[in-house]
Amino acid sequence: MIIEHIEHFFIQGANFVWGWPLLILLLGGGFFFMMYSRLLPFKYLRHALEVLTGKYDEVHDVGEISHFQALASHLAATIGMGNISGVAVAIATGGPGAIFWMWVSAIFGMSTKFFTCTLAVMYRGKDSNGDVQGGPMYVIEEGMGIKWRPLAVFFCVAGFFGATPIFQANQIIAAANEIVFQPVGVEASLLGNLVMGLILTLLTGIVIFGGIQRIGFWAARLVPAMVILYLSSVICILFLNGSKIIPSLILIIEDAFAANAVLGGAVGAIILAGARRAAFSNEAGIGTASMMHGATKTEEPIREGLVAMFGPAIDTILVCTLTALCILVTGVWESSESSGIALTVEAFSINLPLLGSYILALCVLVFGFTTIIGLSYYGRKCLSFIMGARYGWYFNYWYVGIIIIGSVATMGAVVSLIDMAYGLMAFPTMLSAVILAPKVMEAANIYFKSVKKISYDS
Repeated sequence: MIIEHIEHFFIQGANFVWGWPLLILLLGGGFFFMMYSRLLPFKYLRHALEVLTGKYDEVHDVGEISHFQALASHLAATIGMGNISGVAVAIATGGPGAIFWMWVSAIFGMSTKFFTCTLAVMYRGKDSNGDVQGGPMYVIEEGMGIKWRPLAVFFCVAGFFGATPIFQANQIIAAANEIVFQPVGVEASLLGNLVMGLILTLLTGIVIFGGIQRIGFWAARLVPAMVILYLSSVICILFLNGSKIIPSLILIIEDAFAANAVLGGAVGAIILAGARRAAFSNEAGIGTASMMHGATKTEEPIREGLVAMFGPAIDTILVCTLTALCILVTGVWESSESSGIALTVEAFSINLPLLGSYILALCVLVFGFTTIIGLSYYGRKCLSFIMGARYGWYFNYWYVGIIIIGSVATMGAVVSLIDMAYGLMAFPTMLSAVILAPKVMEAANIYFKSVKKISYDS
C-alpha cells in the first residue's frame, strides 16, 4: 500500500511539472534560440566536426576533458535507456505520434544545446577547492550575479535527485530477466534482482570513484562501439521490413496531429508525451549537458556550443528514430501489452530470432552501464556546489546505493521520479539561457568572423 502511494505521488508530481508551462519553456525556448541565432550555428557544422575531431585541441587550455570526450561522456549518459526503453515508453503512452514531437524537440534542442553549453564554458566558476567548474549553477551565479544564487541552488537540489541511476538500474535488471533468465525458466524474484543490483553497484563503483577522467576514458571507448552494433542490428530489422518503413513514417506524422491511437485524440497529451521522452533522451534544456561540456579543455566557448549540437542529432533524430521504426514496422506496439525495454526486446526477437535478443541484451547492458557512470558526474557537481567540493565525493556513496533501490522499484515510480526532477531542472537552465542569450550571440559573431578569416587566409 505504501509503495502504491509513493508511486502515485511521483506520477502526479511528474504530470504537474510537465504541464504546458514547461512545454512552452522547452519547445518555445528552443524555437526562440533557433530564430534568435538566425540559424547561424547550423551553418558551421563542418567547422564543428573539425573541433570535435581535435583539430583545435590545446593541451594547455583550461578544463579536464577533450571536446570528443565531453560529447562521448554526455552521450554515454543519454544514449541507451532513453533510446531503447524511453522510445518504447513514448509509443506505449503517447502512440506513434509522440515520435514526431520528439523530432521537433530535438531540432529545437540543437539550438538550445548551442546556447546552454556555450554559456557553460563562458561562465565557468570555481568550486571551494579553487577548481574550474561549469554548469547551469555557475552560469546563473557568474553570469546573472550572486543575488540569483537561490535559483542555482534550486537547480542543484533537483539535479541531486535527477542525476540518479534508478531508471537505468531498473531497466537493466528488467532486460536481464526478460532476455537471459526467463527464456531458461528462471522467473524474476526480489532476491535475484538484489543480487544483480549488487553486481551492477560494484562495477559502477570501480569506475565512478576514478573521477571524470576515468568516466571519459571508458565512455569514449564503449559508446561508439555499441552505437555501431545497435544501429547495425536495427538497420537489419528495417531491411527485413523495408516495405513498412514509409507507412510507419506516415503513421508517425498523422498520429502526431490526429492522435487516433491513444489518449482519446488528445493532441496536447501526445505533444507532452513526446517532449517528455525527448527531454529524457537528449536532455536539451535540462542542464546536465552543460555540466559535462563545461569541463571541456577550451578557451573558446562557441566551439563547445557547436560540438554540443551534435548530441540531440545523434541521440534523438538518429538513434531514437531507428528504434521507433523498429518497434512500428514489427507491429509489436499494437499486439503486445509490454512497455519499456520489454517492447523493444519483442521487436528484436521477432526479426532476429537467434541473436536479436542477445545483441539487444549486450547493448542494453553496456548502454545502461555507460549511462550510469556518466550520470554520477552530474549529481556530484550539484552536491559540491551546495555543500562544498570536499563533500561532493560523498555523492558517489549515495549514488551506488540508489542502484540497489532501482533494481527492485516499479517502472512507473522510477520514470515519474526522474521526469519530475528533470522538469524542475529545466526551469533555471532555460531561464538563465534566455536572459544571457545576447552574450552568446555577441561572442558567436566575433568567433565566426575569425573562422571566416582563417578560412579565407588558408
